[in-house]
Amino acid sequence: MKTQTMASYRKYEIRKRDPDPKRCALLVIDMQNYFASMANPILHNLNATIDLCREASMPVIFTRHSHQNRHDNSMLAEWWFGDLIVDGTPDAELIAGLHRNKVDMVVEKNTYSAFRNSDLEEKLVEMGIEEVIVTGVMTNLCCETNAREAFVRGFRVFFSTDATATCDLELHEATLKNMAYGFAYLLDSQTLLQLQNKTSTN
Repeated sequence: MKTQTMASYRKYEIRKRDPDPKRCALLVIDMQNYFASMANPILHNLNATIDLCREASMPVIFTRHSHQNRHDNSMLAEWWFGDLIVDGTPDAELIAGLHRNKVDMVVEKNTYSAFRNSDLEEKLVEMGIEEVIVTGVMTNLCCETNAREAFVRGFRVFFSTDATATCDLELHEATLKNMAYGFAYLLDSQTLLQLQNKTSTN
């Protein structure tokens, strides 16, 4: 399966670049109980990514998606037939096993984008962040939206191929193609490990 995924986007991956730890932050998108069936299979790769970013002194920022009630009149309620993540329920909580620290920022959101109605962009700028690595779920919805949002706001975007997931391989691959074609440099946890090893030996 991994070979098929790599082959599907490789022809679009014509740009190569490594993240700069001094000006990069890790975004961990919506790793919540509601998405456990998608989130748990990538938890090992995601935690490896989190650990590597921490060791490189990169800020780690989590997002959490929820709504006040199921009667929200947003487009998400219409689109998903009222199946919303309600704040205060177990579904809304970040999954157990995530490598989180108490000091990590958690951005609350109620739509695909963590940049909307939040101070995320301002916080990134204050920290001197110019690049973001996008991980989490769902690849083709919130992860892709936040990658696109970051790109159009002037941030250099890196998108993880093995620490993102969605409900369908075809949708996952489609986003990787979109990202490689127009928005983001692709990487995985192994690439980050190799980069850190190279940095530590220099």
